Amino acid sequence: MPLPELPVDWLAAAVPLSPLLAFFILGAVMLLHRAPSERWMARWVLGALWLSLACAVATVLHWRSQPGDVQVSLGPWFSSGESSFEVTLHIDRLSATMMLLTSTLTLLIGRFSVSYLHREPGFARFFLLLAMFSSGMLLLVEGGSLDMLFVGWEWVGLASALLIGFFHERAAPLSAGLRAFGTYRLCDVGLLAGLVWLHHLAGTTEWTHLSAIPSTTLSLCLVLAAMGKSAQFPFSGWLPRAMEGPTPSSALFYGALSVHAGPYLLLRAAPLLEQAPLARGALVLVGLLTALHATLVWRVQTDVKSALAYGVLTQVGLMFAEVGLGLYTLALFHLVAHACLRCLQLLRAPSALRDVQARRAALRDTRAPSIVTVHRWLPTRLYRFALERFALEVLTERWLVKPVLRLGHRLDEAERRWMDVLDAGAPRPVPVQPASRPTESASSNPTPGAA
Repeated sequence: MPLPELPVDWLAAAVPLSPLLAFFILGAVMLLHRAPSERWMARWVLGALWLSLACAVATVLHWRSQPGDVQVSLGPWFSSGESSFEVTLHIDRLSATMMLLTSTLTLLIGRFSVSYLHREPGFARFFLLLAMFSSGMLLLVEGGSLDMLFVGWEWVGLASALLIGFFHERAAPLSAGLRAFGTYRLCDVGLLAGLVWLHHLAGTTEWTHLSAIPSTTLSLCLVLAAMGKSAQFPFSGWLPRAMEGPTPSSALFYGALSVHAGPYLLLRAAPLLEQAPLARGALVLVGLLTALHATLVWRVQTDVKSALAYGVLTQVGLMFAEVGLGLYTLALFHLVAHACLRCLQLLRAPSALRDVQARRAALRDTRAPSIVTVHRWLPTRLYRFALERFALEVLTERWLVKPVLRLGHRLDEAERRWMDVLDAGAPRPVPVQPASRPTESASSNPTPGAA
């Protein structure tokens, strides 16, 4: 069959649906029966990821054979009045690049995890969440509208929080997962507000209709959502804590894909940012502040995964600045190269200490190069601030987390009082008295009719 005649609709839809179907099937088996064996679980998930990669390659080849972008409409999901939720997929240079990157890295991490998590009690749960994340991330990068991106965005956030708390027998992973989930929920308010505002302005959220919508407020809402997902300043505190999860999930989420969902959203919303100079200036400022903060803190970390986490923040902050300056092609190349590099570094993080020891043993008679030369130039107070991570987590806890919690408690109390007022003003139903039972004397002398 010639390439242009391939059913591109089904090929594009099969990219996120393959891991999603594996997730629901395996989830139903684990819920109704018991956890499958490691071999059976790995075969199902890796088979779905292989199918997703094959469909992604076929979809990209079909797109390359077309003169322009490919817009796939799978019909309405639901409708209410004049509004309807259309399931659309959009294939262009940005989505094709991210789709291939997501499919390839997810498959590689899955294959690596078969050996890394062998005999781990949560082996089946990890692969179930891996299929969940893959479907959400592919829907995020392939969605043809902000509605579809929002669905994938929330799906990825849920999988991220669950994998951070993978080792639930310890308190630290659970606390880190809840912190990341709370940060996601707080910043996702911006994405939800932007979604509603875009529906109000244009009546649709498809990417092809964004160029004629000037809105600084909408752009700032999307910037807020991207800051939370990519752990930009001042929401950077949750990313180093997220390394409590398994090493494969840390490499996939916070080195390769999930942490880059923010720059992807900004690249996708580039037509909006072109008409919002204030939002672009905010992007440059936030990106440079994050890069500066993460660079100083990275130099004083004592463990490999924390150092890599702050290295990720530095590069993602530079991507934010590149998008704010209009360097979209450079930002996309930077994203792909950085995702591949950090994924490899995080996968090799458990072996880094052994490599250093072997190198020092081989160079026993050679003086090791000093890595603290830059630190000697820094003032003592600045070095101390870097050790304390500039108290960013304390300030975030005091000025952001606690006020939001207090607001939530007050709203809950106000709602309870309002419900009490409504209950007090509502007429109470008259209780129905149960029919009296016949007395003992009456029952002992029944009437003829009763008999």
